[in-house]
This record gives sequence, C-alpha cells and structure tokens, in this order.
Amino acid sequence: MKAQSASDNYTLRAATTADVLTIARHRVSMFRDMKMLGDYDAEALEAGSHAHLTTALADGAYRGWLIEHDGVVVAGAGVILRPLLPRPESPYGGEDAEVLNVYTEPAHRRRGLARRLVEHVLAWARARGLLRISLHASDEGRPLYEQLGFVPTNEMRREWTIEEM
Repeated sequence: MKAQSASDNYTLRAATTADVLTIARHRVSMFRDMKMLGDYDAEALEAGSHAHLTTALADGAYRGWLIEHDGVVVAGAGVILRPLLPRPESPYGGEDAEVLNVYTEPAHRRRGLARRLVEHVLAWARARGLLRISLHASDEGRPLYEQLGFVPTNEMRREWTIEEM
C-alpha cells in the first residue's frame, strides 16, 4: 500500500523481508535515543532483531510500515500480533497488537512522520477488527500517543537481570 502527499516527497509503504536490516538498525537507534542501550549491546541487539524480524515479517507475526524520502527509508513503525484470550469486552477472544519500533531518523523529525505512521497503524488495526492496541511510550513519544487516544493502563512488570537468571 502506498500513500503519498504530493507536497512533501514522503511515501508510506508496507515493510517487506527486504527491509529487515533497516528495521533492525532503527530499533537499535530507537533504544540508543532513549538511553537504554550502550554501544557494547548494540551489535547483539541488531543481530537478534534481524534474526527475529526475518521470520516474523515472513510469517506475518510482525507487520511494519516505512516512510521513504527520495527512495531512502527515514521512518518506520510496526506491530506484533498476539492472541487474545476471551475477556468481558471480547468473549470469543481474537487478537490484539503491540505497536513497536516507532522511529524517525533525526534529520526528518518534527515533520509529522511518526504521527502519520501511528495513524496508519491505528487505521490498519481498526480495519482488522482489533479491539485493543498497546505500546510502551518513550518520554518523547508520550504526548503524541496521548493525542491519538492512548491512555496509561494498570500493567505491571517484573524483570530479572541476566545475572539473576
């Protein structure tokens, strides 16, 4: 699917398995920008992301969209589909999605590209009939997600370090 505004030379398209390296690099850059990734971990994260995305893009577990400027990918976003157990608002179950890998190259920020991507993801999710979509927001991204209707939830998490395992 392609959608383009004639005035900005930015094109939105679906990601393919040929884009795995770019998506993996964006993922590393996203975590670096959030100060969650040191240089010593970047290579391993990129390799692991590349391996996972190669399979997930091919089998449809990961869906991604990219924005190109003059033929070069400058932004992207994706979703991971998850089975949804039956619950009060969806008694027959189904699936939901988690938005991830929302990233824009620094030279192309503040042009509405992340908004365009997330709006596209939301439209895709509604067309698919998903009742719920979630994400983990960075401090920088939180205002955008709130403007698009995302709200904080009661999620809790327990994590272990590698040393604790």
